[in-house]
Amino acid sequence: MGPSCWDVDTLVKMIDQGMNVARFNFSHGDFEIHSRTLRNLKDALRERPNDDVSIMLDTKGPEIRSGFFAAGGKVELEAGQDLILTTDYSFKGDAHKIACTYPKLPQSVKPGSIILMADGTVNLEVVECYEDSVKTRVLNHAIIGERKNMNLPGVRVDLPCIGEKEANDILNWGLPNGIDFIAVSFVQHGDDIRELRKMLGSRGRNVQIISKIESTEGLRNFDDILEASDAIMIARGDLGMEMPPEKVFLAQKMMTARCNLAGKPVITATQMLESMIENPRPTRAEVSDVANAVLDGTDGVMLSGETAGGKFPVRSVHFQRSICEAAEHSLDYDALYCRIRQAVMSTHSEGLCNPEAVCTSAVKAAIECDASLIVALTETGTTARLLAKYRPSQQILALSEFESTVKHLALCRGVIPLQVPSFQGSDHILRNALAHAKCMGMCRVGDKVVAVHGRRDSGPDACKKVKILVVE
Repeated sequence: MGPSCWDVDTLVKMIDQGMNVARFNFSHGDFEIHSRTLRNLKDALRERPNDDVSIMLDTKGPEIRSGFFAAGGKVELEAGQDLILTTDYSFKGDAHKIACTYPKLPQSVKPGSIILMADGTVNLEVVECYEDSVKTRVLNHAIIGERKNMNLPGVRVDLPCIGEKEANDILNWGLPNGIDFIAVSFVQHGDDIRELRKMLGSRGRNVQIISKIESTEGLRNFDDILEASDAIMIARGDLGMEMPPEKVFLAQKMMTARCNLAGKPVITATQMLESMIENPRPTRAEVSDVANAVLDGTDGVMLSGETAGGKFPVRSVHFQRSICEAAEHSLDYDALYCRIRQAVMSTHSEGLCNPEAVCTSAVKAAIECDASLIVALTETGTTARLLAKYRPSQQILALSEFESTVKHLALCRGVIPLQVPSFQGSDHILRNALAHAKCMGMCRVGDKVVAVHGRRDSGPDACKKVKILVVE
């Protein structure tokens, strides 16, 4: 969300083009701005009562920035010169000495460490560390302004990912406004997420946590972070500053594959259609980037500046959706199912739990009977997620009586969530669901539909009911 798209008319058009989740970026704006945008989104949804959009709060997270200059404006740095970085943030700098916001900089880096400033515009090499400052050598000519971001590739930054601002944003704006997701910036280990869950307590029971991986420390601890999280966001911008950019695609593929194996949603983010900030069409490279993310197994692709500040927010969503659909249509879903099942079985020597065994069998049944749709009756969303894990070619119509479940399933690839009044009389619910599906063009009279009914009241490993229905 941003100035280019936060009016009601534009939001309605973006919903029409397929927006599933609205991201509120708390690196920018205040409570008043975000509240106004949220009101506009709710007004837009009133014009589209059959659509739903989930709400994501994206935290600012810890960041290191340079300080102010005595003369204001910008300073020029020459390649080969020395530059002192001081932790005294009150110091007004010049071309030879600049303040930074990270008090533990001298203890975190060492001679030979590289420091990147202003999105990599300035490259510094650490020469010597003092008690409250660091001496660096400038590696390239550059002109920089005040308050520029700083990255420390390969260094574990000793700053909490949920600080005072993040806690205030979550507790005093996010929870009161009924957010569905928290995207946590710069997660470095699983304990970051476990501590956040403690902070949320019972107030956060209907909020899912997405860990943003954007540092080498987060990559090193990825398995622990994945276990603690509800979903993962691959934040390629800062990740590309923390590691060689030519290796980001390998990290992206690794994280996507592990999320798929765990059955947890994964979002690919940053510079998906960057050129559309200024241009009405994406580049061929951007189209390939989005398509390959889909082919690799991503659940969602995220737009940032393209919709927040770009000239063509609606067209950006349109192209993003069109690329995703084209990529999905190119897949061999039968072969994909076999690959996923083989990979899952190779990591479960003790066999699958009952719910997953039933869900993978339901997907296999849908393949073998050439079903046009899979319907999932799910309370917590687990049944729908397990079905989606095996990437059926059929859409999954997920029915739940819980609004929070419907909101959370917006992240799952291939899942169309729909809220229903109750699961009392599941046959009646299924009949209504099939009538709805016919109206939406998901199935036709005579088609076969696989229905899976999952309930949590019989325990986490309770068997689910599977039916094969014929649409009347």
